[in-house]
Amino acid sequence: MDVKKSKKNSFLKKPVRVLLISTGTLCIGVGIAGIFIPVLPTTPFILLAAALYAKSSRKFYSWLVNNRVFGSYIRSYREKRGVPLKIKVYALSVLWLTIGLSIYFGTQIIWLRLLLVAVAAGVSVHILKLKTIKNT
Repeated sequence: MDVKKSKKNSFLKKPVRVLLISTGTLCIGVGIAGIFIPVLPTTPFILLAAALYAKSSRKFYSWLVNNRVFGSYIRSYREKRGVPLKIKVYALSVLWLTIGLSIYFGTQIIWLRLLLVAVAAGVSVHILKLKTIKNT
């Protein structure tokens, strides 16, 4: 019975692993697009990609953490050293700008507007609680 169970688990692991790697790769793409599109944040997508890769592939995770562009941000965040002030200000500015535009142009539903404000407030609290790296 244990043999059947382990075969079933290995069958389930591969599709989940492929899904996690695919989603992580999509997040990298969106994060890279965020470098060039001012209203699209880069850092959250890169951090999400790192988390997805960490769960699914040592190879992809290692590549991302050692990447010369994104690696230092991921390592600083994961090691709880902090986030550069410039990144915090940028993230909060883009967050509130996009939430504000979504509230103003995206919906007339009051509960949805309140939900958007609550989500933005929660993300803001998380960002503000992160230690700030002074030298960048």
